[in-house]
Amino acid sequence: MGSGPTAQRWAALSRDTNETKIQLAVNLDGGDFPPDTDARLLASLAAANGHASQSSKSQVISVNTGIGFLDHMLHALAKHAGWSLALACSGDLHIDDHHTAEDCCLALGYAFARALGSATGLARFGSAYAPLDEALSRAVVDLSNRPYSVVELGLRREKIGDLSCEMLPHCLQSFAQAARVTLHVDCLRGENDHHRAESAFKALAVAIRQATSRIPGREGEVPSTKGTLSV
Repeated sequence: MGSGPTAQRWAALSRDTNETKIQLAVNLDGGDFPPDTDARLLASLAAANGHASQSSKSQVISVNTGIGFLDHMLHALAKHAGWSLALACSGDLHIDDHHTAEDCCLALGYAFARALGSATGLARFGSAYAPLDEALSRAVVDLSNRPYSVVELGLRREKIGDLSCEMLPHCLQSFAQAARVTLHVDCLRGENDHHRAESAFKALAVAIRQATSRIPGREGEVPSTKGTLSV
């Protein structure tokens, strides 16, 4: 958990219920994972070679939720937000995709909030547009500590891969709720639902990266006229 100008902005958690078992670690600035990262997750990282795994000098990303398209979206979110992210989930997919998709995004939101700590010294607001071929999406983020979301993706299909299209806005809503942020995400145009969804997650990633940026010279300052962003 980070608040100072050089503090590590990272968090690890395990979330086990009768519906899902999740291990997650995130570093909002890329790089290494926290020392309390679940051993099960570290073991899965060592063997990671899936479609949503990527390692570079600045980031390590490995996402395995059991739902391919959700992996793809969370991979895109982490990549363009500048995070290192490791997430493994075993869920009740024999029922449907709801619990797994919802719980993964809730867990990610909780970890984000814990890693971010105080918004002191941060930009607080972020906005971005992201295209993917014919699709164009806009995202606006406020590190408000007041969870709220408006998500309009305009998806037409029932599913993209194994993920129900109705779960895509619900995933973003779940993240906003747990992360205690305000977000507005709109797909402005696009014919292909895959493109519409992916451009939305990429726009959100860039907006989050902007909102969580440290502002030189504003160390210790709360970005609010009230002097606080607490409830």
